[in-house]
Amino acid sequence: MTKDPVKIAVQKSGRLTPRSLELLDRIGLDYDRSPDQLLCVGRNMPVEALLVRDDDIPELVRDGTCTMGFVGLNVARETEYQRRANGQECGFEVVQELGFGQCRLAIARQETDQWNGPQSLQGKRIATSYPHITQHYLDQHNIDAQVIAFAGSVEIAPALGKSDFVCDLVSTGATLAANKLIEEDVILESHSVVIRTTRSTSAQQDYWMDKLTQRIDGVIRVQHSKYIMLHAPIKALAAVTRLLPGSEAPTVIPLQGCNEKVAVHAVCRENVFWETLEDLKAAGATAMLVLPVEKMLA
Repeated sequence: MTKDPVKIAVQKSGRLTPRSLELLDRIGLDYDRSPDQLLCVGRNMPVEALLVRDDDIPELVRDGTCTMGFVGLNVARETEYQRRANGQECGFEVVQELGFGQCRLAIARQETDQWNGPQSLQGKRIATSYPHITQHYLDQHNIDAQVIAFAGSVEIAPALGKSDFVCDLVSTGATLAANKLIEEDVILESHSVVIRTTRSTSAQQDYWMDKLTQRIDGVIRVQHSKYIMLHAPIKALAAVTRLLPGSEAPTVIPLQGCNEKVAVHAVCRENVFWETLEDLKAAGATAMLVLPVEKMLA
């Protein structure tokens, strides 16, 4: 067992799990899994991944059991607001966005009710699995309402007569529609994030956490990045380079035996669509080739 490993808390089952484990692979972590499948021990880095309930991840990072965690922003914010409401330090910080697991926490009403903005919640009952985020929203709008903590199946609370509104996670909206609820106000746009403990960590842990953060950033950068190569007339070079989406200064290379054209190579950090290539061709570009980017380090 490596001394002072970086321990990363990861959701053991759920919509974030496959992408989180894929991310560990993409940042180069080669690991063995324990017989119970809940611990991944790095063979090539002093890194361990603990597969746990997502609601436990912020607390594990806060108390220093884990040094980092991959978790939904909704879970991280709920823990943060809960601790602040109790006059306690958060104990962790959000250091990176991971770009997957998008959803939203939203207020929804019954079809028979009216919505005239947040003030419609005044004096009402709101069922939610995120009572502290919901209360934070109410406080921001100076609304006095009763927040009712519901553990799962929040959308059925109005039909049971338990609440007037719900504040629930929404992905496609199909569950709300099935329960005759209408989404009104989004109070948090959520996605997967990296959190890091604010407790003191060893020099080795700091080194590897910084290295992992850098590699994760490289993985995120290449998600929509493409490497594009083309030939362009020298007289059209300025027009062609302006059309390269999300590109820094491209590399311009002379062509052997040709004084009128150059080769242009660039990393485009935005999607390269057919329309982009058609515009480049209209500007004079030829021999265009678009390739995926596997790794990038700024």
